[in-house]
Amino acid sequence: MASKIILITVFILDLIAFGLAVAAERRRSTGTTKRDGEDNYQFCVYDSDIATGYGVGAFLFLMVSQLMIMAASKCFCCGSPLKPGGSRACAVILFIMCWITFIIAEVCLLAGSVRNAYHTKYRSRFFENPPSCETVRKGVFAAGAAFTLFTAIISEFYYINFSKARKNFTAYGGEAGVGMAAYK
Repeated sequence: MASKIILITVFILDLIAFGLAVAAERRRSTGTTKRDGEDNYQFCVYDSDIATGYGVGAFLFLMVSQLMIMAASKCFCCGSPLKPGGSRACAVILFIMCWITFIIAEVCLLAGSVRNAYHTKYRSRFFENPPSCETVRKGVFAAGAAFTLFTAIISEFYYINFSKARKNFTAYGGEAGVGMAAYK
């Protein structure tokens, strides 16, 4: 039977990661061009940088939840063998899907956080082209949030199916000796 404590803890960690990713999307920094006091130069001014912290927080919470699931299931590779059947097949498929969605979510969150923290330091003369005040594209943190949600759902189902396949299975049928009672 799957541990309810692990399931609840992982669910809470994933929910926090999802919330932080959504908050990062809503609070991502924006840049505007401003003129200096003498109207000779233009430069970029950015608003708050809180989205970087939210993105890194979501990254870390999702990583901790993934590590907990993998430690509880011994990363699917180690430990006792699993009972053949539908639960094992589902566990294998969900294990692969869980890692794919996890990697995509982590890449989106990390890339969004790094890009949000980057602020251009350029300035240009007023009569030239204004400087590029590049910021994070809209939707990078949202994609991270969506894949965080997918990872949360898939990892919970993976752990449940893994626990079903691991339950009450002995690799050699339970008897170590050779039965010779029929040949007297």
